[in-house]
Amino acid sequence: MQSLHFILNGTPVDVPGLSPTTTLLRFLRDREGLTGTKEGCAEGDCGACTVAVLEHDAKGRPRWRAQNACLLLLPMVQGKQVVTVDGLAGPDGLHPAQKALAEATGSQCGYCTPGVVMALFEATYRDDLDEPWKLDAQMCGNLCRCTGYRPIRDAAGAIAGSCPQDRHAEALREAKPAAIGLSYSHGVQRYFTPTSLEVLWELLAAHPEARFVNGGTDLSLEVTKRFETPPLLISLEGIEALGTLTVSGDGALSIGASVRLADLEDASRRVSPALERMLRYFGARQIKNRGTVGGNLCNASPIGDLPPILIALGAEAVLLSRQGRRTLPLEDFFLDYRKTALEPGEILARIEVPPTPPNARTISYKLSKRRELDISSVAAGMRVVLDEEGVVLEARLAFGGMAATPKRAAKTEAALVGQPWTEATVEAAAPLLAQDFKPLSDHRGSSWYRSTVVKNLLLAFFEETSQQASPRLADRHTATAQVR
Repeated sequence: MQSLHFILNGTPVDVPGLSPTTTLLRFLRDREGLTGTKEGCAEGDCGACTVAVLEHDAKGRPRWRAQNACLLLLPMVQGKQVVTVDGLAGPDGLHPAQKALAEATGSQCGYCTPGVVMALFEATYRDDLDEPWKLDAQMCGNLCRCTGYRPIRDAAGAIAGSCPQDRHAEALREAKPAAIGLSYSHGVQRYFTPTSLEVLWELLAAHPEARFVNGGTDLSLEVTKRFETPPLLISLEGIEALGTLTVSGDGALSIGASVRLADLEDASRRVSPALERMLRYFGARQIKNRGTVGGNLCNASPIGDLPPILIALGAEAVLLSRQGRRTLPLEDFFLDYRKTALEPGEILARIEVPPTPPNARTISYKLSKRRELDISSVAAGMRVVLDEEGVVLEARLAFGGMAATPKRAAKTEAALVGQPWTEATVEAAAPLLAQDFKPLSDHRGSSWYRSTVVKNLLLAFFEETSQQASPRLADRHTATAQVR
């Protein structure tokens, strides 16, 4: 195939002769003249380039999803519907999201306003914005603060879940899963989106040097910030088996590698408050609408947000290749800095999270210089399982930002097991964290800071779970640690 096809503002477009690493943002502005979509940071932080993409969630339901056009490579919208701020107004005038923002006077300089409108557009058709904090989460990826932000939030409250019966709602009703299978080339660059595992194995046999892309919120930065052009990419998002998310009756989670973080957040709200806490501040709504579980884990960053809590919950990684399947504890998936246990021709297919044991206490923390939209200085996932007498049967304490890989605190865990779960026990074990970790200093935190803060997080874990086994974040809070 030598051209890409998708629907832009209701009109089919054919895109021939462009590099597969062309971003949707550059295409909209440079080729289509749709300059309402702005470029701010070009790394998914500011939200000025937000557009809406019609996709199906992990339950197969059609949804408008706000996403950053600067992180979307053109092949990622193959076969899909895309709406930009330029295409919102119709014969009857402004879209309700535009009207709500204008009536609330939620704009000043105006540069970021189009992206704000598109975040409001997604909110218009969501049916789950039933708590005040969710409005904040919906809009946190749009960093404009010219107005003091209250008018923007007022506009969000006015239109959230209103679901007007317009052409955009009709598009949702009539939507069918997009045909996103793709084999595209331009010069020396190639981009594949296989739709079955068998086709994937054939591609890997023919192109063992290929790089995987699954979400692309990190890989796309190589294009927008380092101006690199990966020659051969294989997207995994077209393989249906990798995009399923199931919750069993006992609370176990089976998470496909292509499951979007926004969908995992929704599912974890019902069964794992500790996982939900981490996902709440993983990134902006636009990032979570695009980023995937497999992308985050296979990136193998020592400061990735998901590994610590998944390791604490006892998760296992399911790996697939043409030769078969193998399973290993998630902590064993990370071998070294940016290095995983994946062998040539093998993919991360699923993450299996077992049900929470009876009398378990779990929590997660993320420390960063900003509460929202920032990379972790330290991330933590912690779980202890107690017997009927309150003695620790099992301890799993996992941390990111403390070593070259996400890592458990083995000596500290051993000091807790067999001891009563008391403040004195925790205080006695906390100094052993200095033996478990020798963190580096960098621009996100000094070695002293990291070593000190993990001890405090362990104490906070005891304090927070003394009243509730797995506490949720309060609606209005100042940090992910909530200790009186």
